[in-house]
Amino acid sequence: MSREFPISLTPPDWLVRNLQPQKAPVNWAAAVRAAVAMALPLAIGIAVGEPGYGALSSIGALSGVIGDTADAYRLRIVNIAVPQLVGALGVTIGALVFGHGWVAVAALTGVALISGMISTIGAVSSAAGLLLLLNCVIGAGLPLPGQWWLVPLLMTSGGLLVLLLALLSWPLRSGVPERTAVADTYRAVADLLAAGGTGTYEEARHAVTQSLNQSYDVVLARRAFHHGRSPDLVRLLAQLNAVTPVVEAAPAAHQYGKPLPAAVPAAALRLADVVETGATGPLTLRLPAPTNETARAVDQALRHAADVVTGQAPDPRNVGDRLGRPAALRIRAARAARNVLLSAGSWRYGLRLAVCIGLAQVLVSIIAVPRSYWVVLTVTFVMKPDFGSVFSRALLRALGTVAGLVVAAAVLSFVPPGWWDVLVVLVLAPLIPVFTPRGYGYQTAAITPVILVLTDTLHRQGIGLLAPRLLDSLIGCAIALVAGYLLWPESWHTRVGDRLADAVADTAGYVEYAFRSDADPDARARRRRGLYRDLSSIRTEFQRALTEPPPTGRRAAAWWPLVVAVERIVDATTAAGVRVRQGAPSPSAAEVAQVVLQLRDLSDRLRESDVLTAVRTDLMGPSDSVLEPLRQEVAAARAIASPH
Repeated sequence: MSREFPISLTPPDWLVRNLQPQKAPVNWAAAVRAAVAMALPLAIGIAVGEPGYGALSSIGALSGVIGDTADAYRLRIVNIAVPQLVGALGVTIGALVFGHGWVAVAALTGVALISGMISTIGAVSSAAGLLLLLNCVIGAGLPLPGQWWLVPLLMTSGGLLVLLLALLSWPLRSGVPERTAVADTYRAVADLLAAGGTGTYEEARHAVTQSLNQSYDVVLARRAFHHGRSPDLVRLLAQLNAVTPVVEAAPAAHQYGKPLPAAVPAAALRLADVVETGATGPLTLRLPAPTNETARAVDQALRHAADVVTGQAPDPRNVGDRLGRPAALRIRAARAARNVLLSAGSWRYGLRLAVCIGLAQVLVSIIAVPRSYWVVLTVTFVMKPDFGSVFSRALLRALGTVAGLVVAAAVLSFVPPGWWDVLVVLVLAPLIPVFTPRGYGYQTAAITPVILVLTDTLHRQGIGLLAPRLLDSLIGCAIALVAGYLLWPESWHTRVGDRLADAVADTAGYVEYAFRSDADPDARARRRRGLYRDLSSIRTEFQRALTEPPPTGRRAAAWWPLVVAVERIVDATTAAGVRVRQGAPSPSAAEVAQVVLQLRDLSDRLRESDVLTAVRTDLMGPSDSVLEPLRQEVAAARAIASPH
């Protein structure tokens, strides 16, 4: 009698991770801006008898809507205006090579190389590189109306309209986003203090790292626009720096193993409210009397933060940048150009993107494909190297396009062209900023019907647009998967191991520096913050790797315990330093050197293989040493193993 085995209908974990929407609050202001910025140009175009011009301006507004992600107003200027100006150059180049066959192939391939290379500089240059290539593809694939200068002007005006709408409230809310960011950091620290001694501590500490990253970027980015030090910015930066001792004391409190009294996180929440309102004057914190050295460290840190938060005029000379310039702004133009030209990673990204774009453009030049520029556009979006896994983006692009086409089919079938298109855009455009934070597939599903309505305004085809759109998207995804994923061996290997090896080496340097008698507190804080920022990036890389199919995703999952272990080592080092400053005996130089040696050996071994193996640990010393918890964490990290 044959035995039947049930077939599991449970989808694989990597597919579930790809399709699972990310949690994010709805940005209603961005939704309103998207509706107005994309519907208004189209309405004006229809009103003056040039709907095509209005559609082009709305397409330009679409890129502005996608880039409208910053909170601080000065960051919005950079995030939206710079990519728009670069995009104007891209559409001009594309229009000049339109219909020129192999010249267009060469031009798009060259632009793709430049786009991929500059994407490695930072967030703003990444958006600029994307828009440079996208607009070049549009210019090279569509017969655009008017003189050569008209289309760049129309598309740029649409993007700048988004910027104008975003800046309307600046006079009334100047400085509010920065204060809100710093206040949110204090609230995250309050959650961290409340989580001490509990199982939610790791998650709370990661949230603090993300909040600190965002706050420093927002505050320092605003300050980068000032030639001098304005009192408001000095005060905000001082308040942000003042939370560092609290963050450093939190691991020591957690290490003690018992939750802090509820009045302690409540005091941090009270400080957050003061930061957000900008109030000054005396503030009395109702903190319980500390009963041990770690509670004393938390108490002192909170009282110091209260003095800084309520202080009226911090000394600008004593307010340093604990983290340096934010990632998007800290590299000057000359240095950025040099780094891009000399970086193997930037060349690798650029060549990979250029190969895929070149192949796509050759294919559509040889084979008659309706709306062929959609093939190249799909490759551009999927292959954007700094946007995550090529595999998952290709999958989500295909699924998102299918979902968007269902909506587009209903619109193009039942909604008559003309003024009804304005109403459709007014309804669908707000969905773009609403769905974008949920994930790439959801963003694609929101964008697809809007862009189809706008392109149908340029060249009326109605429902005939749907089949070519689906075919071209699938062809583009296939090109990206084969030429941009399968043919590149690095696609099959997670980069978590190499980056984690760098983090372990940096941790060794941090341990070595933290217990020096001449260690500068600000320099120690910068090292610790830099480590946590790097580990946060590794977490992001880890999450991306989990969306890859086996064996890549399975190999990435094996690294997760070690990612957590390295974070715990940094925490243990910080906690040991806090205890020493509270009167505990300092560790000997030999003890510190032994831990540093073990960490550097672990870093070297991590570079040797994609597979984790256990490493022997020899950490001898007195059990009552202040470094004992750190030694245990190092031993645990070295003992982690995964199956071959």
